[in-house]
Amino acid sequence: MTGTMSSGEFRHIVRMAGRDLDGTKKVVAALADVKGVGNNLAQAILNLSKIDGRTRLGGLSEDQLREIEESVRDLSKIGAPSWLMNRRKDIETGTDRHLIGADLDLTIKADIGREKSASSWRGWRHSLGLKVRGQRTRTTGRKGRAVGVKKAELRLPTEEKKE
Repeated sequence: MTGTMSSGEFRHIVRMAGRDLDGTKKVVAALADVKGVGNNLAQAILNLSKIDGRTRLGGLSEDQLREIEESVRDLSKIGAPSWLMNRRKDIETGTDRHLIGADLDLTIKADIGREKSASSWRGWRHSLGLKVRGQRTRTTGRKGRAVGVKKAELRLPTEEKKE
């Protein structure tokens, strides 16, 4: 292998951003396993950090792993454009942020709760379990059993009447 490993050993499991990542995967694919990081963002992080995305995650040095994790947690540190972030103009802080993992889940849940408490149209649609973003609902988005369709009854053959 290359001389990127600090201690000369390959790690099959790498702990990063609150998750155990597969060290045998290439760095881009392994980073995409973190919730809130996709392939494009992973590639951008590696390009801005000047790390080769074709190497395996388990073969990176401690410094490279630390640098990747810091840049995943704070994209503004490495000079990433704001359009890469998943929380632009955050309502609470007013800044561009990027959330990953459980923080992303909790923030989305809080946003939906805020919409419901404000009794907005989106909040009503969320509470009723309907589509929120203007999609049609006549034929799609159905949950549960079919309504208004009766299954054909199973009839047993009857004996003919004798006269």
